Amino acid sequence: MLLAFYFFPPTYYRPMKNRFLLPLLALLPYLSEAQTAAIDRVNPTNWWVGMKNPSVQVLVHGPAAGTLAYSINYPGVKLVKTNTVENPNYAFLDLVIAPTAKPGRVQITGKKGSQTVTQTWEIRSRDKSPKAQGVTDADFIYVAMIDRFANGDPANDKFADMRDPNLDRANPFSRHGGDLAGVAQHFPYLKELGVTAVWLTPVTENDQPLTNEGGTMRASYHGFGFTDQYKIDRRFGGNSGYKSYIQQAHAAGLKVVQDAVYNHVGNTHWILQDLPMKSWLHQWPTYTNTTYKYQPVTDPHAAQSDRKVTLDGWFVPFLPDLNQQNPYVANYLIENALWNVENFGIDAYRIDTYLYNDQPFMNRCNAALLAEYPRLHIFGESSVNNVIDQAYYTRNKIDFPFKSNQPGGLDFVLEGGFLGALKEVGTPAATGWDGGAQHLYQTLAQDVVYENPNKLVTFLDNFDHDRYLSVIGDDFDRYKMGLTWLLTTRGIPSMYYGTEILMKNFKDPTDAEVRKDFPGGWPGDKENKFTAAGRSAKENEAFDFVKKLATYRRDHKVVHSGKLMQYLPENGLYVYFRYDATGTVMVASNTTDKPAALSTARFAERMTGFTKARNVLTGESLGNLATLQLPAKTAVVLELGK
Repeated sequence: MLLAFYFFPPTYYRPMKNRFLLPLLALLPYLSEAQTAAIDRVNPTNWWVGMKNPSVQVLVHGPAAGTLAYSINYPGVKLVKTNTVENPNYAFLDLVIAPTAKPGRVQITGKKGSQTVTQTWEIRSRDKSPKAQGVTDADFIYVAMIDRFANGDPANDKFADMRDPNLDRANPFSRHGGDLAGVAQHFPYLKELGVTAVWLTPVTENDQPLTNEGGTMRASYHGFGFTDQYKIDRRFGGNSGYKSYIQQAHAAGLKVVQDAVYNHVGNTHWILQDLPMKSWLHQWPTYTNTTYKYQPVTDPHAAQSDRKVTLDGWFVPFLPDLNQQNPYVANYLIENALWNVENFGIDAYRIDTYLYNDQPFMNRCNAALLAEYPRLHIFGESSVNNVIDQAYYTRNKIDFPFKSNQPGGLDFVLEGGFLGALKEVGTPAATGWDGGAQHLYQTLAQDVVYENPNKLVTFLDNFDHDRYLSVIGDDFDRYKMGLTWLLTTRGIPSMYYGTEILMKNFKDPTDAEVRKDFPGGWPGDKENKFTAAGRSAKENEAFDFVKKLATYRRDHKVVHSGKLMQYLPENGLYVYFRYDATGTVMVASNTTDKPAALSTARFAERMTGFTKARNVLTGESLGNLATLQLPAKTAVVLELGK
């Protein structure tokens, strides 16, 4: 039977009121019955003996590859089923690898009449190198946009055979040349700062052309348009460079967080050049963008049409939306997630655009990962502004019809609490019931909805938001107060690169304004802020402040993993405690613009028996705890003693 299948060509853009038009799907010519078959790609590129789940579905691609009759003759490897789809260039082979199988090269044989095609596919033994260590509330994550952090190997800056062969640091929309080697070269800097884990924007291949966005040609330097899930982008160092980077990170005592994207791919992804089936993507009669409205997902009164547009609409026109309800798509993505952990040795996944994914698929993917790697941490990006919606996408205690199994998540709601409080520090609103620290208190007061709020990853800004220092009006007192809260309250704190040296800016007019190069990351930079000598006095003060807090947090379990008790803010004064059997730490904040005397009698529940304290930030000793003198716009961290 002759089959037609669909080809999704690279998207061509035509601005129309800041929207883009999607080209029509075009049918490729029918395959000839006499066409010679061949295999040019096998994914996963390899697998392992001894995985807890012995099954793997292998995608085989090539001209007429789906018309072959397949067999495997290798001890311990069984071909259970050959699956064919609309496009006769694909076959999906269901394999089972017995625990007794020996590592080696498996011959995949396909026959069609007198023609025989063979392809080698490797199974390996699992190594014992560190992997899937997870990140916990004991960690402090540093978030860096890899293209903008440091260039350690100028030889990989550009390649003539890639769709975007350009590099121009003077152009904020071009690639700038940051890479894995550059990050690794600055591991000592991160260690000095007190960082224990590094999360980079996606390193997977983005062989995308420049895209016309509102009349501006932009590179995919951000990394969110994957074109081959089994390749690390050559401009970052390739697969071998990533392995080396992770080995160096682990040797330095740093964990590695990988940015994963399941919701979409780049429009020049190799599969989209020869689509296995129309249902590989979410298809619409005319281009349909997601509304970016998350409410229909959890709203019990929502129209299904609204829900469908939210979830199945495309994120942007050049990032085609994957249909994860298609079992072949689901298997492809899940196996790649497992492959990344086992092959490279990553420790945690941050999941991009988590709420736009099919949630049953996400549960299946999370379960597969955690079955193999129980310590692996998974935290997704669900940009919502309320606790109920945020809880929906993680393990929770709410009677939702759907129950998520995601262990963690990015805490957008607490970010709103931090910034809401900080924007009002030093203003009359700081003393109101609904103002100042109340924003933070009321957010934390709703932690009861989460199975474990300590698994949420907290932050003050990131590569999609205005930079923290600009949001708080370049106020250094607010800067220190916010970082104190971030590094002493519950959760897993993360910090966007450059915050420690007072990098600032707003997204207006473009995201590039909050994604500037780290000064000193490129040969020949006039300033090198990786060194104390290259930083200004104020920048060193900021760096040293973060360093002191982060290292104290790292070295004192009570701060990162102790219980949290908070007291209602009164008159702009906000107090909470971290405590366990090893000690008690008090954090007292004066969010007003005047010094305040804080009577501690109200906190007897947590302070009884303590007679002295040490100010963690200044080293000052306090011998009388009855009344604390709090300077204006200041948070103090006190280690209580007897």
